[in-house]
Amino acid sequence: MITARAPATTANLGSGYDTFGAALQRPADEVTVRRAAETTISVSGVGSAGIPTAPGENTAGVVAETLDAPAAIEIQKGVRPASGMGSSAASAAAAAVALNELYDRGLSRTELVSVAAEGEVAASGEVHADNVAPALLGGFTITRPDGTTVVEPDLSLVVCLPEEVVPTRAAREAVPESLSVSDHVETVRNAATLTVGMCRSAPALVGRGLDDPVVTPARAALVTGYETVRERALAAGATGVTVSGSGPGVLAVARSETQSAVAQAMIDGFATAGVDAEAVQTSVGGGATLVDTA
Repeated sequence: MITARAPATTANLGSGYDTFGAALQRPADEVTVRRAAETTISVSGVGSAGIPTAPGENTAGVVAETLDAPAAIEIQKGVRPASGMGSSAASAAAAAVALNELYDRGLSRTELVSVAAEGEVAASGEVHADNVAPALLGGFTITRPDGTTVVEPDLSLVVCLPEEVVPTRAAREAVPESLSVSDHVETVRNAATLTVGMCRSAPALVGRGLDDPVVTPARAALVTGYETVRERALAAGATGVTVSGSGPGVLAVARSETQSAVAQAMIDGFATAGVDAEAVQTSVGGGATLVDTA
């Protein structure tokens, strides 16, 4: 029996669509695997009732198939599904680490990124690694077809989760298929600013780099009360705000001394829009770990 833990993540960070990601210190999923003749899946924890248990429809099950590692898989959800916090990626990453150990496949965490990314097909219909890379490697990640770069910034974050659902597939379908040259220039400028900010652990630069004229406006339209939440967070001291991943979670960058005020301001912003919400005060954290190898 092997148990692995993988953290929630936030992807895109505004200007880095399908490229940037960051591991969150909390919450996390835990996945326990045992050798079996064929793969079975059971799920418990946050939002477990809506998660498919057919192996081909669950990210962990697809990972087991990709590794040719059939197993009885138990998923303990700590990351709420359809929240914009990489819930499907957390399960995929934890399963990849656990199954790699169970079957002694000998793959590095970096090599497991492409394996876990295959699992994302079950959730979004596409292979993408912007969530699974930080879930496996930790820190702030820049994912390219030829590999992943990791930086480990010291950065306080808030993710506010409204009581509504934005399916990943719907959020991806909302993304425009083209952009103007001016929007391209602004996006590149902001992505560069964010990257420098992450390397320096500079909240002001990271916050400025979250701005995005293309993807965020399209996805923000799917989140009730987004503009009010954004304005309240900035007024409370956030250095930048954007949609977390595919939403409906809203991500804010904060300094440690303003983190609590920003979290409450975001909750109040959603309340003004008639939506209940909870805020997770967290930071950029580490990647997947083995918990138990009994």
